[in-house]
Amino acid sequence: MGVVFSHKGDLKKTEQFLKRMAKRDVFNGLEKYAKQGVDALSSATPIDSGLTAESWGYEIHTSKDFYEIVWTNSNVNNGVPIAIILQYGHATGTGGYVQGRDYINPAIRPVFDKIAENVWKEVVK
Repeated sequence: MGVVFSHKGDLKKTEQFLKRMAKRDVFNGLEKYAKQGVDALSSATPIDSGLTAESWGYEIHTSKDFYEIVWTNSNVNNGVPIAIILQYGHATGTGGYVQGRDYINPAIRPVFDKIAENVWKEVVK
């Protein structure tokens, strides 16, 4: 006894979807989302001097296989990325510890949600 597959109808919607995905139009809005991420991260960054909040940027990397937004922060002091130690905490020079504050994840989550919503709209179009 073998396996039998049966199909009724056509594949028009599937073919349309695959053609849209091949054009990669779904990824045209990445710069908009990258800028929204910078704004969100800047406004959520704990402010002492304001330098870390002002130092957010982004890079968009693309290839035939993927699209990627990388948010960056250029405020580095003695080789230490300040945005990271604000997020995760750090030891002090006197043996103490400064607790980190999770500000990055809550700030960037709405941007991720918008990207997912946009991509899903393209998928079900």
